[in-house]
Amino acid sequence: MKVETPLLVPVLAALPVCACMAILGLPAFGHGNVVAFRTLFFVACLAWLIPLTLLQRAMWRREWPWLRMALVLLVTSYAMSILNAVMGQRLAISLGLITGYHWDELTRGLDGCWLALTSFCAAHAVAAYYLSLQQVRLHLAQAQSAARDAELRALRLQVNPHFLFNSLNAISALVSAQSNREANRMLACVADFLRATLAHDGRHEHSLADELALLDAYLAIEKARLGERLRLTMKAGPDLLDSVVPYLMLQPLVENAIRHGIAALAAPGRLDILVERAGARLLIGVQNDGQQPAREGSGIGLANVRERLRHLYGADQEVDAGWRADGRFHVRISMPLRGMEAAA
Repeated sequence: MKVETPLLVPVLAALPVCACMAILGLPAFGHGNVVAFRTLFFVACLAWLIPLTLLQRAMWRREWPWLRMALVLLVTSYAMSILNAVMGQRLAISLGLITGYHWDELTRGLDGCWLALTSFCAAHAVAAYYLSLQQVRLHLAQAQSAARDAELRALRLQVNPHFLFNSLNAISALVSAQSNREANRMLACVADFLRATLAHDGRHEHSLADELALLDAYLAIEKARLGERLRLTMKAGPDLLDSVVPYLMLQPLVENAIRHGIAALAAPGRLDILVERAGARLLIGVQNDGQQPAREGSGIGLANVRERLRHLYGADQEVDAGWRADGRFHVRISMPLRGMEAAA
């Protein structure tokens, strides 16, 4: 496991170990030279933390097995405890408590120092592992966010070429029919719509008011093409205009309704767009006249909207589409109701 943690981590890991050593030594204070010995062992243990930290990190970088690292740390910390005992005897000699080294007693009383050092290694490993796990989770979340953003941008960019292809086909049909005035008017409307969409700042969501403004620009194109054959009703409460909706969500739905529904009718067709609220939900309905095809398909527009809503809101959204008993095609979207302040 390769872990790169701030140097503050081993310091923080040593604090509880040092606190435990101080607390365990409290009953002995006031008895002879205990302060000198406690101070020596305390400082010595703190000094050993630096090589122990460097040793642990070196083994992590080399991705040693956990068992091998544990054995090396146990042996190393035990050797450090022995050296502490030697320094303790040296202090005792300096204070005149003993006359020479007692090598046979070096292994006595090592539990406190050895336990402190091994506890530090364990605390350091747990802290480093936790930080490493948090970093992995953060990088995963960032990668998922970047992937989601890329998919949303690709889906959003899919809308304009699809719309432009259909619009150019319609203009070509008008020119072929020598309806030059209508063709010129439609070209102007297409230019206005593209200008409005190209001026977008790249966000995946914007206000319902901005979405309806883009929809008006698109409907001007269809009105130039269909004239009185398109009968439109659009309703949205003024208190909902600041609600957040996906960018260019309505345009592909309306394009589907007109191209695959109303345009195929010999008689005028009706298109109804209704935006309302139901508690904390925003409900958007698009209904159109048309003839039910023998073989149904969701089309690029509806599939595009489904995918973008799924990426933006996950399971907190619902798209219901299909032919109803009244002979009309209905699309109903339910999504969270949020204002622009909450989305900022």
